[in-house]
Amino acid sequence: MEVVLVPAFADNYIYVLRDDASGKVGIVDPGDAAPVIAELDRRGWTPTHIFLTHHHNDHIGGVAELKARYRPTVIGARADAHRIPDLDVALGEGDRTVFGEQAVRVFAVPGHTSGHIAFWFEGADALFPGDTLFALGCGRLFEGTPEQMWDSLVQLRALSDPTRIYCGHEYTLSNARFAVTVDPENAALRARADEIAALRERGEPTIPSTIGVERRTNPFLRADDPAVQAAVGLPGATPERVFAEIRSRKDHFRG
Repeated sequence: MEVVLVPAFADNYIYVLRDDASGKVGIVDPGDAAPVIAELDRRGWTPTHIFLTHHHNDHIGGVAELKARYRPTVIGARADAHRIPDLDVALGEGDRTVFGEQAVRVFAVPGHTSGHIAFWFEGADALFPGDTLFALGCGRLFEGTPEQMWDSLVQLRALSDPTRIYCGHEYTLSNARFAVTVDPENAALRARADEIAALRERGEPTIPSTIGVERRTNPFLRADDPAVQAAVGLPGATPERVFAEIRSRKDHFRG
């Protein structure tokens, strides 16, 4: 499966997908129709599916225009059906759908929003977590609790190391600057922070990441690691308590 990154707004990523076997074309979280239409026209593609991870306008703002133009099937969260217009297929935890020859599994991942879902394209080993999991970060808790978000991240963390992560925003440089403040002895993290700085200096994206890389370097996935617990002054605390502390620090981080 081919995945095309389409930048939008200041730091969003919209994704255009093409299943090689069937030729089906999908769009993930089109907050803005214009850059998607431009990319589709450039490639001569017509979308058949739209996948939505949550209801925020920077992820669904372009749906109405795209649906009117191409008539794709719009797939999103059952729990957010009342907040997502133009929804055709409503899915929840453990549900499965298909995209061409690709099997797609849905994870319910509340925290950033109460109805947030993630899509895992099993054959391509590609995860689209929206704003739940970022490279070296996670989403703010606008509607959920630290306990919910930790449980959501643990679900995603359990996927295989090679799983590619296509998250909703290019926040990685800021996330790296924060991560080293709460996990200062992590050599893999320090090396990754240097790599990220070099990529952004060249204007290149830091996405996709992988589950294996995030498991080793993302402090939000390591709240049950004794080294991280000690680094934030909470040795032996529950992962949920440690996660809440890390998330609170990130909310107030300026760097």
